[in-house]
Amino acid sequence: MLIYRSDQYPLPLPAGHRFPANKYPMLYQAVAQFANGLLVDTPVISDEQLRQAHTAAYVQKVSDGALSAAEQRVIGLPWSPMLIERSRASTGATLAACCSALAQGCSVSLAGGTHHAFADHGSGFCVFNDSAVALQCLRAEGAIERALVIDLDVHQGNGTASMLASEPQLFTFSMHGANNYPFDKQSSDWDIELPDACDDALYLAELAGALPQLFSLAQPELVIYLAGADAYAGDRLGKLNLSMAGLLARDEMVMDYCQRFGVPLAITMGGGYAEPIADTVAIYAATVRAAVQRFA
Repeated sequence: MLIYRSDQYPLPLPAGHRFPANKYPMLYQAVAQFANGLLVDTPVISDEQLRQAHTAAYVQKVSDGALSAAEQRVIGLPWSPMLIERSRASTGATLAACCSALAQGCSVSLAGGTHHAFADHGSGFCVFNDSAVALQCLRAEGAIERALVIDLDVHQGNGTASMLASEPQLFTFSMHGANNYPFDKQSSDWDIELPDACDDALYLAELAGALPQLFSLAQPELVIYLAGADAYAGDRLGKLNLSMAGLLARDEMVMDYCQRFGVPLAITMGGGYAEPIADTVAIYAATVRAAVQRFA
């Protein structure tokens, strides 16, 4: 299996910005300690590939640096040439991970999960929607017909739900906090909303009840799994109460079902905003280690 890094494309942010961009180089260093031989640099996605899911006007506006101040506020990240390169690389990593998973069974992007981006605008720290772009590129190439997005970030995958709503063969599932961002939610093919302070037992029971039906309904040839770290009890934006052990049990459950049904698995990291940020990195690294132990 291959693990795609994109931390070599840094994300420069003003001092005190709430997005913890330093988690990506920290994650690379953590994964290099146990899977150095599997790490590869990500290919950067092209404009043509981005236009498989995003509008041509939006791709052009982002590339030209023509986003208004209001549009940048909705994204939550200030425009810069480095932001665009970083966003292209992160999206390219997800597409590359999907291609590698189809060939080898499993692959990982050490970024991605940018599920709040819509076809014609970005939002919620997301410029391009990596899952939607990757799946539409694979469909256009004839590599797949059907796929399943399992989104276990604590925030609903509203952009992914919107962008794939007209694609019945690309099934979207989101299990997220009911009272968390985004407050104007979209309709995934299947949404499960969780109460504040949801613990390991309730979370894992809900997931265990959904997964068999998901694979039956979606009949996927590929799964993209957003392994968000932000359902963790110590996450400042999460509102749920999962332990690190509970999050790892979640990951193992998703991997179990992919193996049981023989479906290739591409893993992206999703959100994570713990204090200290080292906790988020530890959660991400545990997800990657579990995948390496099974599939490498």
